[in-house]
Amino acid sequence: QVDLVESGGGLVQAGGSLRLSCVASGRTFSRYVMGWFRQAPGKDREFVAAISGSARTKKYADSVKGRFTISRDNVKNTVYLEMSSLKAEDTAVYYCAADRAQAEIIPILRVAYDYWGQGTQVTVSS
Repeated sequence: QVDLVESGGGLVQAGGSLRLSCVASGRTFSRYVMGWFRQAPGKDREFVAAISGSARTKKYADSVKGRFTISRDNVKNTVYLEMSSLKAEDTAVYYCAADRAQAEIIPILRVAYDYWGQGTQVTVSS
């Protein structure tokens, strides 16, 4: 079992920035692909970004490319999502997720992820 705890959400104006953090329990963090998903009201949970265990590989949704950056610190068991040039359409609950099946191949489907955090709200005012 891996517990994931997100933090860093909040209210920000359009064009602003936020950094989300997700801390994982356990001693095998570097073996997991870590991902960020988001869910806006009335919409399905969607893929945002993910990073391989070694951090060599990253994937982004087209909607956030060039604005969001995912990174990880395997010593601190933490994955980050740096968000800049935020738009109103980025408003959602952001979830951290872990894929325990592999470390280097990044899935973008939510069903591939085994563990989820409770989510953190990001609200972008226009």
